[in-house]
Amino acid sequence: MSEGASPSAWQTARVVSVRDETARAKTFRFALPRPSPHRAGQHYVVRLTAPDGYSASRSYSVASAPDDSNVFDLTVERFDDGEVSTFLHDVVVPGDELEVRGPIGGWFVWDGDVPALLVGGGSGVVPLMAMLRHARRLGNSDIVRLVASVRAPDDLYYADELPGPESTVVYTREAPPSSSRPAGRLTDGDIAEALRPGARAYVCGSARFAEAASTLVVACGVPADRIRVERFGPTG
Repeated sequence: MSEGASPSAWQTARVVSVRDETARAKTFRFALPRPSPHRAGQHYVVRLTAPDGYSASRSYSVASAPDDSNVFDLTVERFDDGEVSTFLHDVVVPGDELEVRGPIGGWFVWDGDVPALLVGGGSGVVPLMAMLRHARRLGNSDIVRLVASVRAPDDLYYADELPGPESTVVYTREAPPSSSRPAGRLTDGDIAEALRPGARAYVCGSARFAEAASTLVVACGVPADRIRVERFGPTG
């Protein structure tokens, strides 16, 4: 962070692009005035301030791989009663400027130096995608395996990029015809197939998903002290 602003300071970020991921999720690319290197797994806080001074802020995980640039991606799910997510989805367009603070976080991060098992449910795949992108950029994708759990094909984030030899998609309600696995909940077999010796596990999703997935990871032999969990709440 020596060349950029402090992660505790608010900065003005310009929206470079907006891309649809699913019917209810969009990826916003932001550019800061100065380089702001992040680590895979970190997040930014986005703050909106009304003319009367009222403000609302929400934390969103970084989806892009770490680099030394001033650009980063945040993928945001739209919640109908959310103050921030609805504004981002319904109002924000390229060229707009927003207040952000970050990058934040030092525990749920992966620097590409140890084997990793990544298990994400729904929008919980966002910080894990940053890790997968980081591994691919480093040429270390052989030490990373990502298991993404989604309800149906239309719910899969990064559908044009996530699939690959390092990833497994588990469809819980509706599987596409091309899937060799029938629709159903995540199992210990899904985890065991993706697990590499000595891997550190990163589990991210709703509280319910995180608890169930963590239990499966432990059942597959990963020590509790090698499991890092991040729970997403329904805030918008």
